Parts: sequence; structure tokens; C-alpha cells
Amino acid sequence: MSARFDHAVGRYVHLDLGGVEHRVYFEESGTGIPLLLQHTAGADGRQWRHVLEDEALRKRFRMIAYDLPFHGKSVPPTTRPWWREPYRLTRQFLVGVPTTLAHVLELDRPVYMGSSIGGHLAIDLAIERPDVFRAVVGLEASAHTPGGYVDEFYHPEISNDFKAHLMYGLTAPMSPEAFRRETLWVYSQGAPAVFKGDLYYYSIGHDVTKTAHTIDTKRVSVDILNGEYDWSGTPELGAALAKLIPGARYQTMQGLGHFPMSENPQRFLEVIRPVLERIALASS
Repeated sequence: MSARFDHAVGRYVHLDLGGVEHRVYFEESGTGIPLLLQHTAGADGRQWRHVLEDEALRKRFRMIAYDLPFHGKSVPPTTRPWWREPYRLTRQFLVGVPTTLAHVLELDRPVYMGSSIGGHLAIDLAIERPDVFRAVVGLEASAHTPGGYVDEFYHPEISNDFKAHLMYGLTAPMSPEAFRRETLWVYSQGAPAVFKGDLYYYSIGHDVTKTAHTIDTKRVSVDILNGEYDWSGTPELGAALAKLIPGARYQTMQGLGHFPMSENPQRFLEVIRPVLERIALASS
């Protein structure tokens, strides 16, 4: 018999978020410049498992992939009756998670990268926390994506299996089937209320159409990359967002969809390594 161990190591940290203690799970791998990794709506940090194992990035970056509170292994807090109110992800709360995590872990101006709600968050962080982060990378980002916060995503007749298979249509047709199915598998395991609640931020809480231009890319660099086959955060939306931000860089990820890091990790790494290498060189 033989065994092979991954490099990523998991830990818990207790964070004070809005006066409530949350036990947040994260996995980290590598050494060097800190890099915080945010998953998509309704999912968790497992989406980044392939990135955490990349040898080239491990030599340059201390990568930290966390589960948002109420997601994955970051179970709800025990100090408040959260079940008495609907789960709804707000911009203020979401901005506070990587900001507080960076502070507690004593990270020196980390790089931030996220997809979907995480891509939106990249822009909100650049606006609200430019002194905390040296660079942000927004995947599948746009200035505003209304219309996604609907009751059907938390309804007794709508299963997690349905929500997961809806995500299948957001992946690129040429992405390896095993990884497309893995992306669905992670989605199917989210708490029933979480996907709809996350989309409150995605469709309502995030709107930078009038504020994106205030970002100073000399203080925090901004990269935006959208997948060619993403019909939610389309390449057109990503490019339009980049045009609002003086000095921002945009790139369409050919052959990728809404979940580039999990649906086709090899292709995604080919695209993202040069972006992160440029950020690393600018930091040296």
C-alpha cells in the first residue's frame, strides 16, 4: 500500500465579526507573500484545493483558502440564535472577513483573490480597504449583477441537487468532466439557505457602478479576469468594470467558465501564474 499527502494544512481561528465570535476554518500552503483565497457563493474553500498544491505558487505565496462563516467547516456561531433570522450575506460582513483574518494572522498587506461573490469582493476591498491589501484579483467580477436574489433558491421544492446542476451550466464545455462534477459535488453540500443568502450580496449588496472609479491602483493593484463561458459574470461585464477603474487590468480566460480554479485547474493555473508573478515582482 502507498499513500500521498497533500501540502495544505487546515486550522481554525476565532474571529470577532460584528461583535459575534465565529470559528472560521482555513487551509494554507506555501511560503512567501500572503494570498487570501475566497470561494464562490454557496460553496467553500475546497474550490481552491488544486491551487494550494501548485508547486510554483507554493514557492512564492503563503496561500490561505478560508470557508466563510456558515460555509463548509465554518459552522454557525454558538453565541447567537442565528436560526431565528434569515441568512443574508451583506457587504459589510463580507468585507470584514478577509480584513479581520489578515489582521488576526498578522499578514503583511496580503494579496486577495476571489471568484464570483469573491470577485465582486475584490473590488469592494480595493475601494474600502486599500491600505490592508497590496493587490486584488477579481475572477468573474462585474460592477453590478442584479436579478439573482430570488426565492426559488431557498424553497422546499428546490433541492441542493438542482442548484448544483444549475452551476454545471456555468462551467465551460471543454473543462474536464471529473472537475466539473467535483464543482457540483461541493455545491450540493451547502446548507440549504446559504446559496440564496449569498446572492443577496452578489445581486444587491455589491454595486460599484458609481464608486469603482475612486480606486487608486497605485495603492492597490487590480486585476479582473472573467471566463469565456461564464454567462453570469460575462467577459463583457468584466471588461466594462475594468474600464471604470483607472489602471486596472482585464483578461478573458479562454476555455473557462464561472469556476476556473475548480472546473479546470490546469488551464486556470496557466492563466493565473503570470498574473500573480507580476504582483510578486512588483512587491519585491
